[in-house]
Amino acid sequence: MSKVTFQGNPVKLTGNTVSVGENAPIVNVTGADLSSIQIGGKQGKAQILVVLPSLDTGVCAASARKFNESLANIQNAEVIVISMDLPFAMGRFCATEGIKNLKTASDFRNKEFANAYGVLIADGALAGLSARSVFVINPSGVITYKEISSEITNEPNYEAAINAAKEATSTSCCGHCH
Repeated sequence: MSKVTFQGNPVKLTGNTVSVGENAPIVNVTGADLSSIQIGGKQGKAQILVVLPSLDTGVCAASARKFNESLANIQNAEVIVISMDLPFAMGRFCATEGIKNLKTASDFRNKEFANAYGVLIADGALAGLSARSVFVINPSGVITYKEISSEITNEPNYEAAINAAKEATSTSCCGHCH
């Protein structure tokens, strides 16, 4: 389990730990229109999962904006921002920020995603939210990249995540070489 802190204080993550090379667990989250969105598994396109505690914080909002810009031109990929924010708030954030290249998904109903991917914060001030993380799943449903930020207030490694996303969508790689 990764060591994670919030403002320097250790926090415990709970749920199933997933690793690069494993099949991505299939879970359902709630879209901005309250529809069910399936995450994980073989989707025929890459999935870039940007997991945030809340879009209502500066670092989280910056992450969403950065990934919206950086991943806009990647073909055969879907970028999904996942948090515990209510779908209405997520939709409003994207409309206000002009974010059009990614989907938002809320894990508020059952915390199914956070538990399946091991990013549910179990204690401290942010208990019940998701730890800042990025997962890349290739079109075959295999996790090819995982980053859980060691300090929740820090932004993720954009360059590494973007490179992993590009590699996962490359037609020259079947996804089983990692």
